[in-house]
Amino acid sequence: MRSPQNLVSGLILIAAATVVVWMLGNLAQGTLRVIGPAMVPRWTAIAIGIGGAILVVLSFIEDGDALERWHLRGPAFVLAGIVLFAATIREPGFVVAAPLAMLVAGFGSREVQPRELIVFALAMTVACALLFRFALNQPIPMLVLPSFSINF
Repeated sequence: MRSPQNLVSGLILIAAATVVVWMLGNLAQGTLRVIGPAMVPRWTAIAIGIGGAILVVLSFIEDGDALERWHLRGPAFVLAGIVLFAATIREPGFVVAAPLAMLVAGFGSREVQPRELIVFALAMTVACALLFRFALNQPIPMLVLPSFSINF
């Protein structure tokens, strides 16, 4: 083995893709004319699994990096951001959930600049709100407060 880091990365991608495809087993894929709820996630997972398989093969062919020490800070903050987004998307809504998730996940890096992170989170929230709510017409609750709701 010439690249242990690529081998481990590829195996992790293959495992993650396998879990996603297994979890989507009960959802209909549909056809290209009538896309089902599992089509995009399933084929995205398959593409990720293929990428992982390519990494595994390349780990035996090309020289690469050795395994580095694993740090939990990044994955812990990103996971916390995802959980916070899931917990706050319905109430108080997207305009609170999105920047909160990005702010928390951003602190997964030791090189974070709080001012830049705040600007990024706000800009991405506006861009995502325009894309998903207005351009794609998705029913995302924008701001939900007790006895007050903004859904545009």
